Amino acid sequence: MTGKEFADGVIRSLSNIIVGKDEVIRMVCYTLLVGGHVLFEDNPGLGKTTLAKGFAAALGCEFRRIQFTADLLPADITGTFVLDGGGGGFRFVRGPVFTQILLADEINRSPPKTQSALLEAMQERQVSVENNTFELPSPFMVLGTQNPIEYEGTYPLPEAQLDRFTVRLRMGYPSEEEELGILDLKEKVGDSLKGVERVADPEAVVRLQGSVDSVYAHPDVKRYVVRLAAATRVVKGVDVGVSPRGTIHLLRMAKARASCLGRDYVTPEDVKGVAVPVLAHRLILSPEYSIRGVTQEEVVESVLKSVPVPKVD
Repeated sequence: MTGKEFADGVIRSLSNIIVGKDEVIRMVCYTLLVGGHVLFEDNPGLGKTTLAKGFAAALGCEFRRIQFTADLLPADITGTFVLDGGGGGFRFVRGPVFTQILLADEINRSPPKTQSALLEAMQERQVSVENNTFELPSPFMVLGTQNPIEYEGTYPLPEAQLDRFTVRLRMGYPSEEEELGILDLKEKVGDSLKGVERVADPEAVVRLQGSVDSVYAHPDVKRYVVRLAAATRVVKGVDVGVSPRGTIHLLRMAKARASCLGRDYVTPEDVKGVAVPVLAHRLILSPEYSIRGVTQEEVVESVLKSVPVPKVD
């Protein structure tokens, strides 16, 4: 299976339960191929949970969901040791993080101590409990969600955890025709995932993940990536720009995009095509710009316009 066959197959499969969100699905595919994680920041009821469940079903991956609440404990995510009545010792009971596609719903509803329980899992693909380390399954991907309009009783994600998410995406409201399509679709299949066709398996996904780094990036394209990241650190209105981790994610996401479009080389258009979702959430704007309503996405768009695009043969 090629990257293009993978992405096209997932989009075709999910079109049976999701209407008009092909570009969002593509971005989730790119993120999975680089071993990354997605943060959905959007209003309720726009299909984030449906996308997560359908995505896992299309790949034949195990799916788990954690509803983050104020009283959720780290052990509720990672698992804990319990007394084994039969053997007289302790055995480890795995938490819901031991899955392949994890939906971390309303992640900003839990306090920082609980949020941080995901950090090691997201970065190291492992969980440490009581001086014991447990490997997570492969592939492993976190799809986190947070509601941008309700702040009462929430705990904003710290910059260190935001930086662990490869991209931040928004589903957005559907157009009139798309919403009519949603109504027709629900009449046919309801809330069932029966329409989702399995188009891959976990082993195939792992093989595709291993092939992303072999996609060729011309030195001028790499320099373009570095200059984009550097520009975010000096642009007016930004207190903290993109870190080197963000630079790495930008290049790898561009490679994944190229692979899913059927190419074995990266173009500047690949970089531009993923720059906003990869870079925007990593910026910390000055209070003055935040008060004026300037968004992180607008800043990245301005950077894309200001940095010269290389001509690569």
